Amino acid sequence: MKKKIARFILKLFGWKVVVNLPPGEKKMVVMMAPHTSNWDFLIGFLGYMSIGVDSKYLVKKEAFVFPLGGILKAVGGIPVDRKASTNIVLQVGEMFKKYDSLYITITPEGTRSLNLNWKRGFYYIAANANVPIAFGFLDYKNKIGGIGGWLNTTGDYDADLKKIEAFYSEKVAKYPEKFNLSLQNPIK
Repeated sequence: MKKKIARFILKLFGWKVVVNLPPGEKKMVVMMAPHTSNWDFLIGFLGYMSIGVDSKYLVKKEAFVFPLGGILKAVGGIPVDRKASTNIVLQVGEMFKKYDSLYITITPEGTRSLNLNWKRGFYYIAANANVPIAFGFLDYKNKIGGIGGWLNTTGDYDADLKKIEAFYSEKVAKYPEKFNLSLQNPIK
């Protein structure tokens, strides 16, 4: 029933969901980009719901205040202290050992504002947990979202990032002026 409701809402707003996941893979880090609006979470959440996938999300701890905090936890939110020097990579990597199936969604931009350097945590979490990185995306121009492919980390961050950026280079954010792939690929 939840799938049908989510599909109906997405269709009502003109969105289509596509999914290209590794066959049989039940654990992965889903990097979600571009991330320039609060709408990204709602559309992404409905997208997951429409395909019957539960995901956990890393969310800044400041968002976990009443009443939003309870809602975020209920939909899979994991509070992250972005200022503390806790090792999130190891903590999230350990989570993969506890579950038979786990999708962790991370926005490499780390913010809805313009960020010239993506955070690398998504990559190192996947490498540490030995799980693939799935390319979650929202393309506002074409109103298509979903998971468009994946990558198994090689240990060569720069080479893998080039493959990742090639996938995202055609995606259009809700606010394109706030989306940038990396410092090596400056805003056009």
